[in-house]
Amino acid sequence: MTALAPPPTAPDKRRPPREQPGKRPWLLRKGDGAGRTMTGGWISYLILGIALLISAFPFYWTIVAASRSNADLAQVPPSLLPGPNLIKNFEAVLEEADIGKALLNSLIVSGSITVGTVLSCTLAGFAFAKLRFRGRGALLTLTIGTMMIPPQLGVIPLFMLIAELQWVNQLQAVILPGLVSAFGVFFMRQYLIQSLPDELIEAARVDGASTARIFWSIVIPIARPGMAVLGMLTFMTAWNDFFWPVIALSSQEPTVQVALRQLGGGYVNDQSVIMAGTLLGTLPVLLVFGLLGRQIVGGIMQGAVKG
Repeated sequence: MTALAPPPTAPDKRRPPREQPGKRPWLLRKGDGAGRTMTGGWISYLILGIALLISAFPFYWTIVAASRSNADLAQVPPSLLPGPNLIKNFEAVLEEADIGKALLNSLIVSGSITVGTVLSCTLAGFAFAKLRFRGRGALLTLTIGTMMIPPQLGVIPLFMLIAELQWVNQLQAVILPGLVSAFGVFFMRQYLIQSLPDELIEAARVDGASTARIFWSIVIPIARPGMAVLGMLTFMTAWNDFFWPVIALSSQEPTVQVALRQLGGGYVNDQSVIMAGTLLGTLPVLLVFGLLGRQIVGGIMQGAVKG
């Protein structure tokens, strides 16, 4: 007689042993199966903490230097704690430069450039992403090609143009050249290609909506997170711009970056006064970053397409 083969054993349905968190301190798992989530371990938090300290230290040092005297900054090693001279240095900034007018001019210039760039680039990005017209590829290539030209090459003809228009030492000489950005057009085009479904546009056209109605009622709500990112980058670039404003404007109509050049003059530069002016010029940028940062997170959480 031949021996009967043993019956096949049922597959082991037991769950594999859970990995001990101690073996990977940078990764902790919670839950099982599809609902399992991963949280950072102590090494992840340590790395993030070090990165946060490195990123925030320059701004903290600006506060410390703005609240100290020039003699304190010359000490070795310098003090890392804020001092009592912050208000005094702010008063010196207001005496040496018309920082109030410079802040107002920078807000006008940066705000106008941001609004114009966001609207024009969103409109152009929508056209390049979703509309079909003759010469679209050639125009897009030409637009992207302008990003390869150094802006310094256009300074002389641009200055000749604003001199012919009698705009020298006027804010429109700084505002108008920055109302359209090739990077912004390309950025919004790529964003709308990913976020704006073609079916949504087709449904709107079936309902009788015009292209202008589609843009204002559909494209802008969907593009709001991308517009917030572009607006934040544009505002920071326009606020920190020094090269063109120092050419087109004088000390009577300065922006913040031009006004900072007048601080700390003398045989020995007063670094504490310069840092105080830098701190005053940085606060509006932080405010705009905080406002638009919340807008970016809110737009992502709400979703690109609303039902």
